[in-house]
Amino acid sequence: MTARRALDALAAFAVAIAVWQGVVWATGAPPFILPSPLRVATALWDNRALIASHAMITGAEVAAGLTLGAALGAATAIQLALSPLARRLLLPALVFSQAVPVFALAPILTLWLGYGIGSKIVMTVLIIYFPVASAFYDGLRRTDPALMDLAHVMGGDARAALWRIRLPAALPDFASGLRLAAVYAPIGAVIGEWVGASGGLGYLMLLANGRAKTDLMFAALFTLAIGSVALYLALGLLARRLERRARGER
Repeated sequence: MTARRALDALAAFAVAIAVWQGVVWATGAPPFILPSPLRVATALWDNRALIASHAMITGAEVAAGLTLGAALGAATAIQLALSPLARRLLLPALVFSQAVPVFALAPILTLWLGYGIGSKIVMTVLIIYFPVASAFYDGLRRTDPALMDLAHVMGGDARAALWRIRLPAALPDFASGLRLAAVYAPIGAVIGEWVGASGGLGYLMLLANGRAKTDLMFAALFTLAIGSVALYLALGLLARRLERRARGER
């Protein structure tokens, strides 16, 4: 099944490249508007060191933001599951926070934290925090009532039931939150770089666009896409492992 999926992905990629090249031929678009796949591949190879250095910056932002955001989201979900007071105070605040577009906070974060990596990490944390917390909390709430009744009959308190029953049962939902985080985390980092940065793939894309180097901009975008897919696949493997553990499998 894995080999079949890999072949399907390669076939889809080949079709996308063919369609891209066909559009270039059909429209006769100049390279500074729509470069051909070959021009982008050439720019990617010729600027591989430059792109790699900026990719490392974006990768560090994504990794730090993803780790912190997932940890804070999980901790919030556990606290909400344990404390009625936390549910009364935090749930309305979490819902209200989604009424504010996260992207609109990027200029404020840049103003407060500067053009360094800090503002991008905070932006990434903000964009993935709610999906992880929401998915994990939903899983903690949907624990089988029969298991909770059994724990109560056997004298288990709320914390024991949480760690021994509710948390293992909610691992698949936490895994779903991680999958969403893998998609959103690079977006948060790049948005932060677009607003203000001195490095990163988003910064490189703006720099290339300002100099009409569209092939370099596409090369940076392609690198970002490959990194995002790799992150999604890696967290997908972790998510499947968590799901197997929740089912009692190895």
